[in-house]
Amino acid sequence: MYLHDRVAAVSNRVAEVANGQQLEVLDHGRRFLKVKTEKNEIGWIEERAVIDEKAHDAFTELANLHKQDPLVANGTLRDDIYLHILPGRDAEHFYLLAANTKVQMLARTSVPKTSATGLKSPKAGAQSVAKGAVPGATPASSKVPDPAKAAPVPGLPEPEPAPLEDWWLVRDAAGHAGWLLAGRLDVDVPDEIGTYAEGQRIVGAYVLKKVVDSESPNPNHEVPEYVTVMSPPKAGLPYDFDQVRVFTWSLKHHRYETAFRLHPIQGYLPVRTGFDPVPGGSVPVFSFQIASGPNLAIDSSTGIAHPASPRTIRYMMIDTQLKRTGPDLGPIPITHSADAKPNQSKAAKNKKKKAR
Repeated sequence: MYLHDRVAAVSNRVAEVANGQQLEVLDHGRRFLKVKTEKNEIGWIEERAVIDEKAHDAFTELANLHKQDPLVANGTLRDDIYLHILPGRDAEHFYLLAANTKVQMLARTSVPKTSATGLKSPKAGAQSVAKGAVPGATPASSKVPDPAKAAPVPGLPEPEPAPLEDWWLVRDAAGHAGWLLAGRLDVDVPDEIGTYAEGQRIVGAYVLKKVVDSESPNPNHEVPEYVTVMSPPKAGLPYDFDQVRVFTWSLKHHRYETAFRLHPIQGYLPVRTGFDPVPGGSVPVFSFQIASGPNLAIDSSTGIAHPASPRTIRYMMIDTQLKRTGPDLGPIPITHSADAKPNQSKAAKNKKKKAR
């Protein structure tokens, strides 16, 4: 953005500032700040275009906190977007990432569309940091009440809860971390298996092993085999995925085939892959978590849900066969969506049996 010599319809540009540049606040006007750069350039900038030093330090702390977090998937941004300090459209935002930027996806949460976590503007004499400018960007609004928490009015029906939207905590190549809307990025999924999604959303795809197809057009061509996790294409789910599906490569038909499917379950990220030693070599393994009960542990600041008492489910793949392994070999609860309609024919049959 540019600094201007005055707050007026007609003004002169006196300096250019970039995303992340430190500024000193000299004066505070209505919607504008008078600032000084490190080169002693002085001018006016829109208040919405900067954050104070406290907010900048919060982003630094967030990046340090999640520096070692394992990624659960890789994603690509659809367009220019800011990283937010917390999930929510009105949360303070700072780092501007360009369209097509590759990011590492770390954790998912769901929040009401009306959630707001605004921070106060910097005062004169304070340090501030310039945000990047996005053409047509809407300034963050002040905190608004959440309709989902509104007090009921006697005689009137209770208001419906605010609709939920999904946010992802991501990390970019420079190590910056922040939250962004799930709908603004695409999970990196190989096209070869993306066509098998069957209307579901692939949350992650992980290579288990590679096989050599000697009869393919490319001699000695290595083809990866994947374990994928999928979920319904809707926001606000209390779990990360409800389906595990393994794709293996058919050397006879030269195409992907489903070797294993587990559905519907309530699964949680991350999915971990590796190899276990067996006589004569090693075999690929993968694991994920499910809940052992209905209770979830909810992070109070981000809303991230984890099973209060998680179970780790583990499989090994021998050739194209999947086998449960590990200490937990108990039954996996098969769950059904609350939106699913009961099978009328089965219900009728059960009724007849009871009548007899």
